[in-house]
Amino acid sequence: MAWEAYEAELAEIDLRGEKRRLLSVEARRGPYVKVKGRWYLNLSSNDYLGLASQVPWGQLAEAAHQLGLGAGASRLLSGNHDLYEALESELARLYGRAALVFGSGYMANLGIISALVGRRDVIFADRLIHASLIDGLRLSGATFYRYPHGDMAALERLLQEKRPRFRRALIVTESIFSMDGDLADLATLVRLKEAYRAILLVDEAHAIGVRGERGLGLAEELNLIDNIDVLVGTFGKALGAYGAFAIVEEGLKEYLINRARSLVFTTALPAPVVAAALWAVRQLPRLSRQRRHLQELATGLRQALSRGPFPVLGESQIVPVVVGENQKTVELSNRLRQAGFFVLPIRPPTVPRGSARMRLSLSSEMTWKDLANLVELVVD
Repeated sequence: MAWEAYEAELAEIDLRGEKRRLLSVEARRGPYVKVKGRWYLNLSSNDYLGLASQVPWGQLAEAAHQLGLGAGASRLLSGNHDLYEALESELARLYGRAALVFGSGYMANLGIISALVGRRDVIFADRLIHASLIDGLRLSGATFYRYPHGDMAALERLLQEKRPRFRRALIVTESIFSMDGDLADLATLVRLKEAYRAILLVDEAHAIGVRGERGLGLAEELNLIDNIDVLVGTFGKALGAYGAFAIVEEGLKEYLINRARSLVFTTALPAPVVAAALWAVRQLPRLSRQRRHLQELATGLRQALSRGPFPVLGESQIVPVVVGENQKTVELSNRLRQAGFFVLPIRPPTVPRGSARMRLSLSSEMTWKDLANLVELVVD
């Protein structure tokens, strides 16, 4: 096969300053990572509560001893087990509705969207939703429209004009947007989905664990859990494990078990991973102090960085600093790395062209003392 065309495309990516490379982390210790023999404060992680390093290894070893490491089959064959049942039961107890566990957030979004809507249907999605949601839109075969980020008036105009032409309608959003760190207007989205007979899917990947009284996400914080048709959460961020889940009505859970291809046709999660997720979910209600500290830290950092030359976005534990040009962003990343901060540049196509940024992801294990030097480097 001739690879010249791919090599040329890769060269163009490199020329634009958008080429990515894999870096190997040698060790982790709390909010720090060791890379090429040096320890850094890790600001490129979604382990918002530090749970990834706190799991009880004895419980994980026991799960592996009882059920093996690999599941060896999909959940619909012999891959399901008591730990899955316990995890879904615990989630159902917390949320008050049925829960269904998937292999990852990406697989959950692909499977759920493509199961809920098809060629006779329509999807309305925020312009800045995650790639997994975008791929779910495309895979479904449904007609879809992308409304300007957070613009509820534009969404309502689209619903008024387009909704009557289609059988089913689905509205898709994140609750905390992964690259801008801002919040969706969930209350208005609920109103619109009810007014226009639509299904509302909210991806709470970056809100689970860090928002709400019990850490159940922005929907809990706004008392809207029962008003959201499909709530997608992940175990791989604040919960420090791996995998994802959907909170839905019991009938929809049964439907997804039969129609979500990313659940039906994939090997189940390893038992120790499910055990880790179960342990983390049980910790959620006890972590209010960590959630409060994390939000206070983010607010202070955002205010301090706002004195500098770059726009600072968000209203969550994600603090994006928009540098703009790719090369300048890479240079700032390198300067921060030299000072002991592990912050990787976020460039197109992850974010729109001209909006390359440093995406500072905080952890409740950090303190203001950890971040003070970073502020000086970015602001001065």
